[in-house]
Amino acid sequence: MTNEVRSPKRWLIGDPLPSEKLDGQLLPKHLALPIFASDALSSVAYGPQELLMILTLGGLSFLSFAPWVAAIVIVVLLTVVASYRQLIKAYPSGGGDFEVAHKNLGEKAGLIVASALLIDYILTVAVSVASGVDNIISAFPVLNPWRVEMAVGFVILLAAINLRGVRESSKAFALPTYLFIGSVLLMIIVGVVRIILGDTPVAESAQYAVKAEDFTQVGIVLLLLRAFASGCSALTGVEAVANGVPAFRTPKIQNAKRTLTIMGGIAITLFAGVTALALASRVHYAETPCNLIGWTDCATQPQRSIIAQLAAAVFGGDTQILFYVLQGATAAVLLLAANTAFNGFPLLGSVLARDGYAPKSLSTRGDRLVYSNGVLVLGLSAILLLVVFQANLTALIQLYIIGVFVSFTLGQSGMVRHWLRTLREGATNRRQIIRSLSINSFGAILTGTVLIVVTVTKFTHGAYLVFVLGPILYVLMLGINRYYRNVERDLTVDDTTVFGSVGDHAIVLVGRLQKPTLKALDYAIAARHDSIEAVHCSIDDEQTALLRKQWKSMKIQVPLKVIQSPYRDISFPLIKYIKKRRATHGSEVVTVYMPQFIVGHWWENLLHNHKARRIRHKLMLCHGVTIALVPWLLDSSKVLYARPGRPLPGQERRGEPVRRAAVRKPLPPAKMSAKKQF
Repeated sequence: MTNEVRSPKRWLIGDPLPSEKLDGQLLPKHLALPIFASDALSSVAYGPQELLMILTLGGLSFLSFAPWVAAIVIVVLLTVVASYRQLIKAYPSGGGDFEVAHKNLGEKAGLIVASALLIDYILTVAVSVASGVDNIISAFPVLNPWRVEMAVGFVILLAAINLRGVRESSKAFALPTYLFIGSVLLMIIVGVVRIILGDTPVAESAQYAVKAEDFTQVGIVLLLLRAFASGCSALTGVEAVANGVPAFRTPKIQNAKRTLTIMGGIAITLFAGVTALALASRVHYAETPCNLIGWTDCATQPQRSIIAQLAAAVFGGDTQILFYVLQGATAAVLLLAANTAFNGFPLLGSVLARDGYAPKSLSTRGDRLVYSNGVLVLGLSAILLLVVFQANLTALIQLYIIGVFVSFTLGQSGMVRHWLRTLREGATNRRQIIRSLSINSFGAILTGTVLIVVTVTKFTHGAYLVFVLGPILYVLMLGINRYYRNVERDLTVDDTTVFGSVGDHAIVLVGRLQKPTLKALDYAIAARHDSIEAVHCSIDDEQTALLRKQWKSMKIQVPLKVIQSPYRDISFPLIKYIKKRRATHGSEVVTVYMPQFIVGHWWENLLHNHKARRIRHKLMLCHGVTIALVPWLLDSSKVLYARPGRPLPGQERRGEPVRRAAVRKPLPPAKMSAKKQF
């Protein structure tokens, strides 16, 4: 075992897990919290920052509105957490808002939610990674020129970790998440204590004034609404727990609801604490450094994030160890917040694939019992966004949260209809249902209002792209579903389609007389078809003459049929010949035997002619024809046996079969006569 050569795939994601290990991948609450809540918790690093930055556009006096705006954001967060507790109880299968909207509001509403969530999951990865890179650069500004490369590298790393399995990824993410929660709480507590003692921390940006823009009365209202919309980015990721209920240990519903409650409490505490501390320390965070009066070299020197400024002010400078601990934990949890999407996106993709709205490959579990194709699709999509937007957090966040509020609103509306239907059906626990109905009704109204605000304030700042991509995904999913319905209709047994083939004829396709050809001929003889012939499509008279001579000299009794091909094509004359034969022999089954080379290196495929593959594809379109591939292992194929993983149960090793002494059994008389023909 120690001398085994492991493939790069095994080094990357580990050895395959058997299906019975699936229960062992389920998560207890202390591991589920970091894996599903890291997105919602990490938004503390950019939610208050974006809120204060938008308010600063109107001047420093507008920061007096920050506590009120933050309070409204907290009310929305409390409402959403309470609403999703009801959803978990009613729909614990993992479909989340998609399942609720689809079952209660119809197919169209469900697909709108699905397209919105898929886009938002991709944006979650892009925004979280971009924000994490921002915090790394805040601690080490020299890394700024490599912003995009760092972001892409982190996405690849996250995808690789998630491909190793849910449980392993949760263990990897638990420490940074809990370290982030602890360090931010410590910063808030130390900051509050210093304020109480009269030693209020002062942020490094407090010395700078801000270039304010002129606003009309309408402009002021829009500015406040835009600040509220940016602050609502703190709500992203709340739905992840509801979508991930199947990943919890039993009792699943209770564990998921408790995890959601704990997550909401921590998120509210951190959001309120960071916002209050930022206001107390007079952080002046502008949209660009050039908007800060007195900032030198604003074209190349980036602003440090609000978290970095607060850590430096509270802990006594950016040379203190606690500053680097907090910055490291913040960067780590922001990068790992993308893990919420790496769990939610594949799960949602599997649900969509199960219902026929996404490719079936998204519903297949990989070697490590995760939906690996979903992980790969999400990673590639996020990398594309990061490259296009140059990992710019301010640009990316404008596209953010619209999708999640679409799903919030339609999901809560679906829950309202669900509870109303339950009441009509005469449920016994009416008081509990009425309470759930009230919570979801208020949640639907509130999140619908926020959706309107977010759409109005973000549309012209780049959010219009979401309204372009959303309909495209919607139409694409409808088309996929229509395709699967058509396929199912074609495959379903009916009274009109009758199968009654008569006759069994074998054709061995012969190019040159070589070992693979003789092996294919041997297999065809051994199968005992009603009739058999070898067919050669002649494109070279000299080669055909040589084949006839070799065929005769080897005394092969199987007749050789030569078909002329004036245009050097093999498939068309062969198909024409088969159709002509079936026209005279009725519904006869024709089996075409074709040799196929098996090579050991990928580059060897480039050196072989792929004409046989093209012939097979065309033969598959011919009625009454089946194709038998006869493999011929070239010497290089032995390298395939040197790529073992762990041995299969009951095997001494994996790869080359265990050699046994050859035992020759006498052939039956019929088969012996067939062999004699050869």
